[in-house]
Amino acid sequence: MRIVSLLPSATEIIASLGLIDSLVGVSHSCDWPPAVLGLPQVTSTMIPKHASPAEIDEAVRERHAAGLPLYEVDERRLSDLAPDLVVTQGLCDVCAVTEAQARAACAGWPAGVEVLSLAPRTVADVFANILDIGMAVSRVVKARTLVAALSRRTDRVVAAVRGADRQPRVTLLEWVTPLYAGGHWTPEIIALAGGKDGHGRVGAPSRRIAWDEVRVWQPEVLVVACCGLDVEAAAGTAVSLAALPGYAELPAVRQRQTWVVDGVGYFSRPGPRLIDSLEWLAGVLHPSLVPQARIPARRLGPVPGSLVPQGKPA
Repeated sequence: MRIVSLLPSATEIIASLGLIDSLVGVSHSCDWPPAVLGLPQVTSTMIPKHASPAEIDEAVRERHAAGLPLYEVDERRLSDLAPDLVVTQGLCDVCAVTEAQARAACAGWPAGVEVLSLAPRTVADVFANILDIGMAVSRVVKARTLVAALSRRTDRVVAAVRGADRQPRVTLLEWVTPLYAGGHWTPEIIALAGGKDGHGRVGAPSRRIAWDEVRVWQPEVLVVACCGLDVEAAAGTAVSLAALPGYAELPAVRQRQTWVVDGVGYFSRPGPRLIDSLEWLAGVLHPSLVPQARIPARRLGPVPGSLVPQGKPA
């Protein structure tokens, strides 16, 4: 089977099922595992490569208002790769090539080319997507085995934090300029890790919030997990939080529980490493109950520009 993945999470799932050699093309965002980095890229972004987070937000809004796509599909290259399966998504127009774009790019091809679209909103949906891909690539047993292993890890975390005497208040920001609270599976990950999310609802999209909402919530743990940014890029924008009114008085800041993590590879990506995110967060919230998983993370200090190295890539 010849597979083109237009979605980083799907690329990771396909690789986890032992089918890296079947991948003949990927999106410009597919970066894990490293073995996929040399594959032909069939998409590109219309957002300037070195734009700041604020500039990215402005560009996204402008293109949406004008009815313009954020990404382009190289239809000729995609056709030349002659895939049997194209995996895309129907969840978020900002995160990746849309399902409509993918189907349009494949229109007119010979019958037999399958387009599989994923739209996970919960952890259960992520597991279901793994099974969907497993079915599409004839790796059903491996997909079931992978889901079973991820489910066991999730259950171990849930069982461990069940013994906690309290659930710390958590704010997880998916973007900083402007502020967005994490949505879809993020509130569920927080709950599974033994915390309370003050801003999101399980399955609902991320939403823009005011800083006053954070101040009222008084989070005991503050996590910046920017969608589309790794830990280093997110750190560059997260330090701006320290200049906001009342930041230094937040319990999370006073208790040194403000974190910047790799959102693009972990919290924002609905693939196998989402459970690494769960294990990391549970270890932060309940260190006496759960060993903290190692993912790319930094502590954010109490004053502008202060950033403390913490952790290594998993």
